[in-house]
Amino acid sequence: MKIAIVGSGIAGLTCAHGLHREHEITVFEADDRVGGHTNTVVVEEAGRRIPVDTGFIVFNDRTYPNFIRLLEQLGVRSRPTDMGFGVRLERNGLEYGSTGLNMLFAQRRNALRPSFHRMLRDVLRFHREAQALLAHPEEKATLGEFLAERGYGSEFVDDHLVPMASAIWSAEPPRILDFPAVSFVRFYAQHGLLQRSGGPVWQTVEGGSRRYVEVLTRPFRDRIRTASPVVGVRRERRGVRIRVRGREPEAFDHVVLACHSDQALAMLEDPSPAEERILGDIRYQPNEAVLHTDVTLLPGLAAGTLYAVG
Repeated sequence: MKIAIVGSGIAGLTCAHGLHREHEITVFEADDRVGGHTNTVVVEEAGRRIPVDTGFIVFNDRTYPNFIRLLEQLGVRSRPTDMGFGVRLERNGLEYGSTGLNMLFAQRRNALRPSFHRMLRDVLRFHREAQALLAHPEEKATLGEFLAERGYGSEFVDDHLVPMASAIWSAEPPRILDFPAVSFVRFYAQHGLLQRSGGPVWQTVEGGSRRYVEVLTRPFRDRIRTASPVVGVRRERRGVRIRVRGREPEAFDHVVLACHSDQALAMLEDPSPAEERILGDIRYQPNEAVLHTDVTLLPGLAAGTLYAVG
């Protein structure tokens, strides 16, 4: 069969990997590079070339079993790495980290601050109480409603939970409390963020995440069309027709839309009511990331830490 795959992120590339041996595939990518969220930038520092991942960075043994099997199939090596969390808040000068007591009390005065101890008590309480939500997937409360109903203090909400969630999802802090509480807690539980020990083992791809993209696409690299934004997908009686900006439409037997839901909806020329409702109900926001080597801009905690700076 002749199959079109729209998008060259991990979803599109794994589809292509599974289909290319038995079918005629074409991967369409709007950008001028492949990889989607996977993006490794090589930085020159002190005479060394250092690959720095700016999108997909780490994975773990608990929540990425399929990805780990894929790396094993490809012969791409990984290595253990550290994954920590640090906070620096300009509004109150608070600074702390998550890896050990020395990091937690990086500012020694916090050991004597009642507000800091209230935050820590609420952290432990949240880890206990949040687990109960997993038994009630029908729960409709937002995270903000859940926290307010149980009387969590502002120190925990504003100085810990919101900064941490904002760093994880690259989201605007005011929107974090609008998250569905059940979905939020499920993510935390799956990634070992509700337990003090026995968490997942974090790993990173040797040579940067670009390495697995290079190996994965090698067998079908000539079937990937970059700088080819799809602007139209129309169902026909015997297949689908794909329109790429500035080119004539092409016919395929099937199409895989391996892209964001809003992008998929915009491509469909004849979306069904269900597609409009489901694909249109997911919101996105633009985020800007700056890659730099100026250590003076970072808190004085430790390397390998995910920072929430606000």
